Amino acid sequence: MATGRTHRPATRSRGIPEATVARLPLYLRALTALSERSVPTVSSEELAAAAGVNSAKLRKDFSYLGSYGTRGVGYDVEYLVYQISRELGLTQDWPVVIVGIGNLGAALANYGGFASRGFRVAALIDADPALSGRMVAGLPVRHTDELEAIVADNQVSIGVIATPAGAAQEVCDRLVAAGVTSILNFAPTVLAVPDGVDVRKVDLSIELQILAFHEQRKAGEELDGAVAATRRPLPKADGAPAARPAGDERPGPDGDLPAVMPA
Repeated sequence: MATGRTHRPATRSRGIPEATVARLPLYLRALTALSERSVPTVSSEELAAAAGVNSAKLRKDFSYLGSYGTRGVGYDVEYLVYQISRELGLTQDWPVVIVGIGNLGAALANYGGFASRGFRVAALIDADPALSGRMVAGLPVRHTDELEAIVADNQVSIGVIATPAGAAQEVCDRLVAAGVTSILNFAPTVLAVPDGVDVRKVDLSIELQILAFHEQRKAGEELDGAVAATRRPLPKADGAPAARPAGDERPGPDGDLPAVMPA
């Protein structure tokens, strides 16, 4: 068995909190964009804004890396790119298998960002015999019967599941039994894994539902604001009581009903 399966980024042994680990890719993305523009240094405020966090949290996160920047100068962009890449384990090669080569799996296979970030798609696997041998992103699709051999031959420690929900748990079990210890799950189901196996779930429908919730809330706030605007008292003229909107049946100052009645 390959030793690559037991590798873990140094973040855990160094005691970096999981919340900080989750933000490191955000910083790396922002830093990479700065590097591509040949920006040599960046302040904590500028980098925090680019990553979508506050600067105090960014400085705290970087303190776990032993990086504190230079007062009046900021952080060295290239050094931070290297430092975060090293902490995330991106300075080494990570062979990945994608299981489930439907529309989503094929799109993942064609994604060019994997290679530039240290991930090599070693094999594409699908249960459909009709797909076997078909070329996708320059790789032949292989049948699930070969899964265990593929994992062993390519020293795979990371598996990507893009199968239908009903097949995901079985695929997960086989990957784990073969030695895979990290799984990125795109199937719309929750996977059960033993201790020592990490699962990250990506559910696009859930993300859309969360966005729908926020859209509904914003629409409700706008409606509440519009209703509140119609209830504001009109300015008084020459000390006279303010006129009220049509349909207001509350008694006037002398107890009488307003002259304007609802239709």
